[in-house]
Amino acid sequence: MCVVVPQTPGLVQKQHEVEHVGFLTVPLPPQPHPAHKSSGSLPQELSELTHLLHWPPTLRDGGDLLASTSPQTSTYHLRGTFKASYTLGGYLEAILIARDHQGRPKTHGGDLFRAQLLGPYLKAGVPGDIQDLENGTYLLSFPLLWAGQAQVQVRLIHSSEAVGVLRGIWRDQWATVDFTGYFRGPTGYEEIVTCNVNPLLTGEEESTCHYRDEDSGELWFCARPPTLPCNSLVGHSSGHYWNVTTPHEEALLAWNVTDKVLPQGISPIWVAKESNKSLVLSPQQPCQPGIPGPKPSGFYHRAVWHSLSCSGRTFSTVDSILGCLAGHIIHMMGDSTLRQWWEYLCDTVPSLKPVDLHATYQTGPLMAVETTRGIVLHWRAHSWPLRSLRTPVASLHSVVRELGGLAGGPHTVVVLGLGAHFTTFPPSVFVQRLAGIRAAVAALLAREPHTLVVIKLANTGYKSVYGSDWFTLQVNRLLRAAFADLRVAFVDAWEMTSSLALPDRIHPGRLIVRNEVNFFLSFICPT
Repeated sequence: MCVVVPQTPGLVQKQHEVEHVGFLTVPLPPQPHPAHKSSGSLPQELSELTHLLHWPPTLRDGGDLLASTSPQTSTYHLRGTFKASYTLGGYLEAILIARDHQGRPKTHGGDLFRAQLLGPYLKAGVPGDIQDLENGTYLLSFPLLWAGQAQVQVRLIHSSEAVGVLRGIWRDQWATVDFTGYFRGPTGYEEIVTCNVNPLLTGEEESTCHYRDEDSGELWFCARPPTLPCNSLVGHSSGHYWNVTTPHEEALLAWNVTDKVLPQGISPIWVAKESNKSLVLSPQQPCQPGIPGPKPSGFYHRAVWHSLSCSGRTFSTVDSILGCLAGHIIHMMGDSTLRQWWEYLCDTVPSLKPVDLHATYQTGPLMAVETTRGIVLHWRAHSWPLRSLRTPVASLHSVVRELGGLAGGPHTVVVLGLGAHFTTFPPSVFVQRLAGIRAAVAALLAREPHTLVVIKLANTGYKSVYGSDWFTLQVNRLLRAAFADLRVAFVDAWEMTSSLALPDRIHPGRLIVRNEVNFFLSFICPT
């Protein structure tokens, strides 16, 4: 539905003050199912954003770049004495001391480091645990999960001063991007305006078009076009990236101090076999929704992901994939990192044939079928906010709308992959979206408990003010909390993309995607 209301001038009003204006209803085509109300309450932990998104205080550097944490001078060393060999299943501990560019130890925490234990010759890796003591010192802990050589690697993703910049943007900016709306009249004449999640961000002082999704309650706003009515909105695309940083802040986030490996502080270690075993084995329990998520959630060995929560399987042949997917309808909804799963399956299984739906490929909907095995594979992008090429507005369905139209059952699989397109807004925007999706998932599982729902966490990749790993870390905290009390499965793409010595890419390479899909299939076919 759409309404034109006077826009409140100025950007000082709180967001909730502009979301409760009256709406004039413009009838939409009738839906084949009742509108789903998404006002269900969130879990207690999700409502307490301050607790969930806690990060150690980050102090300002007073404009002195040399006072910020440096990847060249920060050091780490072994905790305890070096051993000739270490025990499989044990732990290696280290101490990291953050230093500024002049080599002075830092006196506060808040840096975003990434620690890994790697086995380069074994294509092995596991993320290390980092405990911030908030005094410039960090404790590192690595589980020893394979026999053979292992090497610690530590990267400084962002200094605490850079994290302070990112926190400030999340706190003070309502958005760091905008979008474009395309309106078309009866003669084909078009008018183009700015759209966003908040009416005060559309750049139009006179009036604004408000759009409300009947199923999810999600709101979207566009500046009112000069002559065309609000209900003539037909297209959507990315708009502009805003300049929200000062030159000094840009220097704190520059490539030469971001995502840099620290000088080697610990010599390679040797892990001995234990009772003739060369690996810590995965738990024997089959993969199923609702199992606890350990930390770390798994590790790589010989380029294969080994889950530490359940006995994940490897689907190395076309027949094994077809046998698992047979008789299933897979509904994937989310961003392009989830579309990679759809693409991987279509590329790997020759008989899984894409169907040309004459849709915009970047946003979907996409569909592939395997008629002899009764397999249907869907993917579509989530709705606004969505950075994309121009796409028809009619194709942008909310996740809540799609979930509300599913009957569910043992042959239905839902995969949700959200996060990457929400890092350009304050966390409240993502929380509001999660509230509706969580309620829709709960309703789906209530009407058909045998439906499998899988949540793909957001992966590493971006390192800027528009999509930093620091933002993604917070988004994943919210994702886990939103679905923690529901019987869903998680694929921890964050750890699966941060465990090997591979370059971070928002769209991971085939090795990573193959392991993500294998673990996903392990929930469909646990035995």
